[in-house]
Amino acid sequence: MKPRFDEMQASAGSVRAHYSDFDRWLQGQAPALMAARRDEAEMIFRRVGITFAVYGAKDEDGAGTERLIPFDLIPRIIPSDEWLTMQQGLAQRVTALNRFLHDVYHSQDILKAGIVPAEQVLHNAQFRPEMMGVDLPGQIYSHISGIDIVRAAQPDGRGTYYVLEDNLRVPSGVSYMLENRKMMMRLFPELFAQHQVAPVAHYPDLLLETLRAMAPPSVNEPTVVVLTPGMHNSAYFEHAFLAQQMGVELVEGQDLFVKDQLVYMRTTQGPRRVDVVYRRVDDDFLDPKAFRPDSSLGCAGLLDVYRKGNISLCNAIGTGVADDKSIYPYVPKMIEFYLGERPILENVPTYLCREADDLKYVLANLGELVVKEVHGAGGYGMLVGPASTQAEIERFRLQLLTRPSNYIAQPTLALSTTPTFVEAGIAPRHIDLRPFVLSGKSVQTVPGGLTRVALKEGSLVVNSSQGGGTKDTWVLEA
Repeated sequence: MKPRFDEMQASAGSVRAHYSDFDRWLQGQAPALMAARRDEAEMIFRRVGITFAVYGAKDEDGAGTERLIPFDLIPRIIPSDEWLTMQQGLAQRVTALNRFLHDVYHSQDILKAGIVPAEQVLHNAQFRPEMMGVDLPGQIYSHISGIDIVRAAQPDGRGTYYVLEDNLRVPSGVSYMLENRKMMMRLFPELFAQHQVAPVAHYPDLLLETLRAMAPPSVNEPTVVVLTPGMHNSAYFEHAFLAQQMGVELVEGQDLFVKDQLVYMRTTQGPRRVDVVYRRVDDDFLDPKAFRPDSSLGCAGLLDVYRKGNISLCNAIGTGVADDKSIYPYVPKMIEFYLGERPILENVPTYLCREADDLKYVLANLGELVVKEVHGAGGYGMLVGPASTQAEIERFRLQLLTRPSNYIAQPTLALSTTPTFVEAGIAPRHIDLRPFVLSGKSVQTVPGGLTRVALKEGSLVVNSSQGGGTKDTWVLEA
């Protein structure tokens, strides 16, 4: 049996020190009161419209369906010393990833050195040749990064943090981090009087500061907008929320146009120049002249303006080449290559199915591994061996044999658990954490992030699209 690590419960049923005050409070809460608070939270979230669209799901009228992301009342608590180490590791990792992105679109030193195979970058679907030689403010490509972190038990019972994946294109979820905190403060204000919880409410201010800092050098008072694909996108609530919180315009592609190598938005007072776009639209749809001609989500001619340095896009075009799962195994080597440092946060051991020996091992151990598509996201296109039927495993085996380079595999980690308020009462459920790292004139991370929880007993899949929920994440101040 694999060892387990619970964030709150230590061995022999004792409670970890940083949870002790919360545990005493929790022991005094009647289950009926907790259930009433959960119902209140659901009612408020629904009234505010905090939902996400489920791709492929239709209601009885054939329209797309929207769901609440279930919210759990029991927070995930991180002590200050653990957070400090994690924060340092996140800054180190994102700095190296930005160095890598600048390098592969310029001198390609890491490819020439043979540290990252050139074909994995240059033949990657996310590599954008259009970005070769384009100089960006601060040489920063991923201004907003969502780094997924898990903790797994070691044989001696300790828990070790691992980076599960890097999200550098259009990472989502920060609005739920902010709304979860507001909800906990509303439902249980007494808890925040008893605990010194580091704040997260200033994230929109930090985000706006980061975006403004990336404006073209000639612009003193930049105009920032949030570019959304529209209200049918699964993260539209977040797009609208962040625009409102920052006090900037939320725009769609049809609101923008290019004239004289500048980008403008249409307003009731006439055209207004745009200097920075926080874009929540994928590369392929940003500019129908440069990428997909059938896209109605972007702005024709945007790439030309971008290449001339007359507008900044956050995140940059082409960042996806660094968060592809086939590139992930090389991030520790990037840290050593660019920074001359040992990685603070470890990678999960990873098998590259394009390598003959790795593929042989994966095929022989499919029932014990997690296999992922290198371009997959949202919990789709993956096999969790221990939770799969033999028929599912055999179907995946055929896919692996057909396109081995399309997959990586990792051991099935015993993800840490936290107590979670479910229908049957309080029970342990597996979790991960997505901190949000902002890279501008400096690298900043608000304390905590979005904790996602797998609400199904035994499940390791925390994604909201797969039935997962979220928790408030508390970092205790020293």
